[in-house]
Amino acid sequence: MAEIYGGAGMPDAWQRLWAPHRMEYLRGENRPLATNDVECPFCRLPALSDEDGLIVTRGKTAYVVMNLYPYNAGHLLVCVFRHVADLTDLTDEERNEISSLTAHAMRTLRKVSNAAGFNIGMNQGEASGAGVAEHIHQHVVPRWGGDANFMPIIGGVKVLPQLLSQTRADLAAAW
Repeated sequence: MAEIYGGAGMPDAWQRLWAPHRMEYLRGENRPLATNDVECPFCRLPALSDEDGLIVTRGKTAYVVMNLYPYNAGHLLVCVFRHVADLTDLTDEERNEISSLTAHAMRTLRKVSNAAGFNIGMNQGEASGAGVAEHIHQHVVPRWGGDANFMPIIGGVKVLPQLLSQTRADLAAAW
């Protein structure tokens, strides 16, 4: 059994999975850095057609869009139309619609792709890992038994069985 070493070269109990390719994204490569509502991708998307923007559905105060950097096939983002960063800055109507759209997204993903579970969450602030910290969005990540297999863990690759545009079309049709 291989020993696991800490930062000082001493053995510790932590196992580490290295993903050095993520550092480029963290430094800003191919990452949409929104500093205002003009540059913000979540503010620009609603001006596009649903197909071009990969928008699955639009509500009154929020919309659902495919994630361009999915953790799994069918990874959705629920975004408010208004350029606002924090959950505490949302109106009750916006918070309720995010919740409603998230629940509907779960039902739709179960119907379309037989998702067995979900990771749902918001990263609030840049320090929490939010890629676009200035515009609140909730992740809806479908999960299946065994989806964290050797491909991403050992091979460092994700297998997405369908193009985002086709997944968007299937989800929009089932919505």
